[in-house]
Amino acid sequence: MKTLTFTVSASEAGQRIDKLVVARTDLGRRRVAELFSTGNVVVSGRRVPKGEPAREGDEIVVSIEGDDRASPEPEARLAVRLETPHCVIVAKPAGQPSAPLRGESGTLAGALLGHYPEMADVGHSPREPGLLHRLDTQTSGLIVAARSVDAFNRLHLALREGAMTKRYLAIVDAEGLGEAGVIDAPIAPDRKNPKRVLVDEGLTPRTGKNRARPAATNYRVVRRQGALALIELTVSRALRHQIRAHLASIGHPLIGDATYGGRQAPELGERHALHASYIAWAGDDTIAGFALDEALPADMESLIAG
Repeated sequence: MKTLTFTVSASEAGQRIDKLVVARTDLGRRRVAELFSTGNVVVSGRRVPKGEPAREGDEIVVSIEGDDRASPEPEARLAVRLETPHCVIVAKPAGQPSAPLRGESGTLAGALLGHYPEMADVGHSPREPGLLHRLDTQTSGLIVAARSVDAFNRLHLALREGAMTKRYLAIVDAEGLGEAGVIDAPIAPDRKNPKRVLVDEGLTPRTGKNRARPAATNYRVVRRQGALALIELTVSRALRHQIRAHLASIGHPLIGDATYGGRQAPELGERHALHASYIAWAGDDTIAGFALDEALPADMESLIAG
């Protein structure tokens, strides 16, 4: 069992305790809600409801049981867009985590493992079986998963070498946004806030953990509607939060992306306006190529339609 402990500061007093736990850890809202329901969150020695306001000086102890291995969920819904003997391409809805952080249920990884048990020993780790790449929880769209170790290695090589094309659709504020451009700036983890990354043209691009890495994002405006713009973005190999952070760095954060300063839109609920809309690969001598489009989700389409 892992235990996280922290003390409520004066500036945090009055906030809902569940929201404070989310802000102070790398746990998602769903996982935090589960921990409250199972009594794994204790405040100054007592169990409390998740909506209780925090008090300055309270000691919050979060106990996390189990491991981070994905559990098969054969009854989970899975939107399969392409299935071959080598891989599966699925459409992930906004709000669903790609993989478990602390063994929680309801993830795409669990659904994949439930429908394709052969993926159990495929991939980067047991918590992301088969997954070639991931999307942030509040990002929707296409994800590729491999069904064998050989297929994973081949597809991962294509992804790493930039041979796999990925495009995204996003909605941002239109004012001051050019018709097209390239955001070319290194990205590094934010050591003060693990939920963010830093973008700084002054950073020296270096590879390795906790160091700046080179990143480029191409964008073009697809259409404008009032104060909003629908843009298409192309990246060869997206780093964590690359698109979100890059857009924020030029003053056009995603609509709904509070983490990077985006203004909220009630029509989107908790999601932000980013959708992985296209993925393509030419294939090799073993695995056939593919090219798939995934239409803009109804909530984003409604927002940009005005």
